[in-house]
Amino acid sequence: MERKLSNPAPLGLAGFAFTTWMLSMINAGWFSAAGMGDVLALAFAYGGTAQIIAGVLEYPRGNTFGTTAFVSYGAFWWSFALFIEFFSAKVPEGFLGWYLFVWGVFTFYLWIGSLHTNRALQLVLLALWITYLLLAIGEWSQMVLITRIGGYTGLITALLAFYASAAELINDTYGHIVLPTHPHAHA
Repeated sequence: MERKLSNPAPLGLAGFAFTTWMLSMINAGWFSAAGMGDVLALAFAYGGTAQIIAGVLEYPRGNTFGTTAFVSYGAFWWSFALFIEFFSAKVPEGFLGWYLFVWGVFTFYLWIGSLHTNRALQLVLLALWITYLLLAIGEWSQMVLITRIGGYTGLITALLAFYASAAELINDTYGHIVLPTHPHAHA
């Protein structure tokens, strides 16, 4: 009897969504940076560690895309939390913008790769790419409005990731499509 491996994607997407939502509320201006402690705790525990675990669990499933995405974004959350907690005062002006921009470059090519997956994941990565770009421009220009727009785009990203997580989990649990993700039609 062949053993079915569980799908780690709902875990990884939920960790990403939850942590992104919390940080994006600060970036959107809903809360001050005083809320960053909660974001850092989530970045280490859920956005970071849970996503890395999800990525490692994607490996035996043969999912290169899932392994790369979840381990990388888990590492993003760890690096972000370490940066804020220990190194932000020592970083040259504009450097954080480059950090965000390069994550945007990575996200852009993941988005290209996602065009062969499903519409739900494509939208998550497209929104995330735009979020990184806006936050980088906001950092470089020091224009609060652009950072706020980036925060709202991050909130949209988080909602899309929550949906993708819920769809993967609910559809797997029920054994049929309850929440559509619109899979890519293979020719």
